[in-house]
Amino acid sequence: MSEHAQAQPADDHVVLGTLTSPYGIKGWLRVYSYTSPMEGILDYASWVLRQGTTLTRVSVLQGRRQGKGLVARLEGVDSREAAEALAGAEILLPKAELPALDADDYYWYQLEGLRVVTREGLALGQVAYLFETGANDVMVVKGEVDEGIEARERLLPYLPGDVVLDVDLEAGVMTVDWDPEF
Repeated sequence: MSEHAQAQPADDHVVLGTLTSPYGIKGWLRVYSYTSPMEGILDYASWVLRQGTTLTRVSVLQGRRQGKGLVARLEGVDSREAAEALAGAEILLPKAELPALDADDYYWYQLEGLRVVTREGLALGQVAYLFETGANDVMVVKGEVDEGIEARERLLPYLPGDVVLDVDLEAGVMTVDWDPEF
């Protein structure tokens, strides 16, 4: 997976990050990025900012790494006060503007919510979210009581061809090679 964008249910956008706080006095903002690598968020010439229910498209004039994080300068944001007004806004991108992925690669938002079944057809639950580790990405699968198995949270490594046998986005199902006792 090339980017770890997070999605909002029934939305045309993915969440790429958040504007956290002003940086300096000239309108720059600190950026918390969900993309991998973190600087990937700066590859887009414009973002859609969500504050409450309001969506606003803004041009990204400059962006760079600053210490352990990122900072960006946006069109029309020229003072610390203007930057403070945007602190907390979510940074979105329309799904249609995401780069195309190779076959069998997926954005995390595409995997979240998929029903997870074993190769024998036993339902384990749904992919709640994913996170990175040093070795591989991990899926958090939450079981439901009515699925006939113990309703608990399972951590499954996202290892295509090994643990993950098939992903069918249209059917909303991921088939895995996993012992339900784990």
